Amino acid sequence: MKDLDDIPALMAEIGTRARAAAAELAFADPQAKRAALEAAADAVSAATTAIIAANARDMEYGREKGLSPAMLDRLMLDAARIEGIARGLRAVAAQEDPVGQVMAEWDRPNGLHIRRVRTPLGVVGVIYESRPNVTADAGALCLKAGNAVILRGGSESFHSSAALHGCLVDGLRAAGLPEDAIQLVPTRDRAAVSEMLAMTDFIDVIVPRGGKGLVGLVQREARVPVFAHLEGIVHIYLDRAADPAKALRVVLNAKTRRTGICGAAECLLIHRDIADTIGQDVIRALIDAGVRVHADAALRKIAGTIPATDRDWGREYLDMDIAAKVVDDIDGAIAHIRTYGSDHTDCILTEDLAARDRFFERLDSAILMHNASTQFADGGEFGMGAEIGIATGKMHARGPVGAEQLTSFKYLVTGDGAVRG
Repeated sequence: MKDLDDIPALMAEIGTRARAAAAELAFADPQAKRAALEAAADAVSAATTAIIAANARDMEYGREKGLSPAMLDRLMLDAARIEGIARGLRAVAAQEDPVGQVMAEWDRPNGLHIRRVRTPLGVVGVIYESRPNVTADAGALCLKAGNAVILRGGSESFHSSAALHGCLVDGLRAAGLPEDAIQLVPTRDRAAVSEMLAMTDFIDVIVPRGGKGLVGLVQREARVPVFAHLEGIVHIYLDRAADPAKALRVVLNAKTRRTGICGAAECLLIHRDIADTIGQDVIRALIDAGVRVHADAALRKIAGTIPATDRDWGREYLDMDIAAKVVDDIDGAIAHIRTYGSDHTDCILTEDLAARDRFFERLDSAILMHNASTQFADGGEFGMGAEIGIATGKMHARGPVGAEQLTSFKYLVTGDGAVRG
């Protein structure tokens, strides 16, 4: 490896190695990829103590940097979370290999038989912040889809990511796959990010995973195509036909289970007809749970609320805060979400299926939910084993990006001496 101070040379070498590894992975035996991920999972479990020690160094660094409690929660690894990472690796390993799957096939009158089959993207670059588990998730999903990956973790998760990366490399080595298939940028220098964004000769797609600042930077400056979501401004609409018990249970979970994830609810919209009944009960329950409720004028009479300002609409708190507003009807909720949402995840709580269908039909968020916590906006919960992120754009990948979404396709055309007249 080249001098860590010569960032352009360092990144060029990493890119060259990744491109070479991707060429081998494109036709790698599915069983070898599965074996690599299973061995990596075993290595993670065996290295729990070492990973926790590495994470302790990162937590100290994060506290010194003044990270918020929500960001420190994202960064923290304990035995349970590390075992969750190992389970995620095994879940991805057990999935059907997407590479080579026939998506469609047909015959033409000209004598051609045509198949459209899944093929790897090539080299994926992942730029992420505090969450060290992204190292394992992204590495596993890219490998499953036959892609090489270049991982650039945040400065806060430097040691944790390195420990997890070592386990992934152990898995590759055990399965006889190229160790350069999963590379971790070995420096905190921000210049490495700028280099990655311009590596069109080496990287086929960039996936940013982090806060608005990071994702916005990548979307503005990348010359490589990007799968991204800028923010998770997640809304829950309490319809007038909402079930009171479901409303309490779902809203509390959506806001408080983990406030620092992109699927956490950030705005509660309440139908005017139930503002003084179910709406008040839900808001009181949120306040009792320690949530700061930024309420509009119609809800401000509820004791313990905070007056909302214009900046509370369309705000991603990632903390124990939620905005709350009364709307006249479902169309008022839809209009608010269209104005302030981020096309990530939005939910309706109702027993009226016509209202559900209207909500689903007239909004175009990547994920729309009915009577379910928005904390389920996660690739693992969708049965993907893990995710590399939630894409809110409309080109190629949308919603949780799993192994299948990390493939493209090619056409295989066969004939029997066919010629075109």
